[in-house]
Amino acid sequence: MPDVSPPDVPLELLPGTVDLLVLRALVWGPLHGFAVACWVRRRTDGVLALEDAPLYKALHRLERRGDVVAEWGLSEHKRRARYYQLTPAGRARLGAEASAWRRYAAAVSRVLDPALDAALDPAPGV
Repeated sequence: MPDVSPPDVPLELLPGTVDLLVLRALVWGPLHGFAVACWVRRRTDGVLALEDAPLYKALHRLERRGDVVAEWGLSEHKRRARYYQLTPAGRARLGAEASAWRRYAAAVSRVLDPALDAALDPAPGV
């Protein structure tokens, strides 16, 4: 089904992308959850938005797996906030997941590229 949402409405996140987006945001250093969500929205020009529940579930899952560590601190507004930081294991996971995602996206792009239609018969020899 084609996407008929207005251009200013964020797209639905694909399964498995929340962890990748969170890990990538944390490359910049420790961030609290709201800052992670803001970074993703800015970086994608509003095309992707992390809702609270999936974001915090991902942060807790990544913490349990040892991909991030968390500690309490004060936000820029002087409120207590939990800050998350990548661990070496998290950096390694980010590298592996980013590589797999790039391969996946490139493969889907090839399927969608009409310039390749003439070169690839959908059912050669059939």
